[in-house]
Amino acid sequence: MESNFFDAVKKRRTRYALSKDPVISNERIQEIVSEAVKHSPSAFNSQSARVVVLFGEQHDRLWDIVKAELKKIMPPEGFGSTEEKINGAFRSGYGTVMFFEDQSVVEGLQKQFPLYKDAFPVFSMNSAGMLQFVVWTALAQEGIGASLQHYNPVIDEAVRAAWDLPASWKLSAQMPFGKPIAEPSEKTFQPLESRVKVFK
Repeated sequence: MESNFFDAVKKRRTRYALSKDPVISNERIQEIVSEAVKHSPSAFNSQSARVVVLFGEQHDRLWDIVKAELKKIMPPEGFGSTEEKINGAFRSGYGTVMFFEDQSVVEGLQKQFPLYKDAFPVFSMNSAGMLQFVVWTALAQEGIGASLQHYNPVIDEAVRAAWDLPASWKLSAQMPFGKPIAEPSEKTFQPLESRVKVFK
C-alpha cells in the first residue's frame, strides 16, 4: 500500500536523541499544533483538548519541574539514572507540547447525556490520543523528532502552578521534541494475522 498518508505514519517514530538546534520556526510549530487541535476529532465535537507549547527556558523549566517532583518520591539510589534520562532525552530537546483534557467539558457532557456518563472520560482519552498522534506525525513530516511521555499525575499540580493553568485542565501527556541526532532502532512487528481479523 503506497500513500502519502501512510508514509507519514511510518515516519513517526519515538526519538530520544534530540538536540536544541532549530529545525523550523517557532511560528511554524505553533501553526502545526493549532491546526492539529482544530481538526483532530473529539466525541460529540466536544473540542475538549487543551495544549501548551513550551520553547527555550520554558521547556527547560518543565523538565526541571519533572526532576524536582520525582526526586521527592524516588529513592536516592535510583534518581541518578532517571535524571540522566530526562536530561539526555527530554530536556535536551528544543521544546515540549503538553496535552490536557478540559474536565469541565467532559463533566458538561456527562450531565447533558447521562446515559453515556461513564463513557465520556474514555471518549476524552480517545480524543487526546488522536490529537497526540496528529501532532507527532505532523512534526515528523517537518523533520522534527519527538517522544510521548507521561509524568502525570506526579507533576500535575506543579505544572498547573508554574503556568497558571485552570484547575479543570487535566494533564494527559508531554511531548518533548527537537532535532533528531540519531536514528531510532529497527522496529519489529507481531504477525498481523494475530492482530487483524476480517469476516466476510
